[in-house]
Amino acid sequence: MNNPLYSVSMLDQSARMERYYRLHSKIYDATRWSFLFGRKTMIQRISAIKQPANILEIGCGTGKNLINLGRAFPYATLSGLDISASMLKVAHQNLGLLAGRVNLLKTAYDRPLQPERPYNLILFSYSLSMMNPDWNRAIKYAEADLAPGGLIAVVDFHDSAWPFFKRWMGVNHVRMDGHLLPELEACFRTQTREIHQAYSGFWEYFLFIGKK
Repeated sequence: MNNPLYSVSMLDQSARMERYYRLHSKIYDATRWSFLFGRKTMIQRISAIKQPANILEIGCGTGKNLINLGRAFPYATLSGLDISASMLKVAHQNLGLLAGRVNLLKTAYDRPLQPERPYNLILFSYSLSMMNPDWNRAIKYAEADLAPGGLIAVVDFHDSAWPFFKRWMGVNHVRMDGHLLPELEACFRTQTREIHQAYSGFWEYFLFIGKK
């Protein structure tokens, strides 16, 4: 963690993400509905397994998923972490009356948070595929921040058979190589594992729930 090269890497990633989302935060909710499939389904899958009391969303963006989590789990404590101040500004506006239940954290997920109350649900919604090159570290940090028996839930891009599309997604900071699921399955006891096609197989996305 004290490796200076690693620190520079995370600082560079933070700067790149803030530049990217300074513009995209203004149009994110209006445009991403056509890409970010499976988020409500994921909450349904979680509800069938557990009623979490302390929830952390990594890469909470504009807060739309936090709103759905708040409605599904009305007695849960909610936290949302994001690297972009611009996105969190929009999230605070979107949360409205729910803002009193949500703790928004402006930071990179570059080490375990080590909360006084470990989380019993940590959710990554289309954020883990953007944590490059440190996606595998983020999985390990989530494992450390989970209470025993806690759940990690990930809905994200999986893969595509179209190289030009994968290159385009790379321009938008998304890695799409089917690399996330194997690591998640190695670190957690699988509760839910689904791979779905988007736009008749143009790309795939996945849902994964694992238990610590």
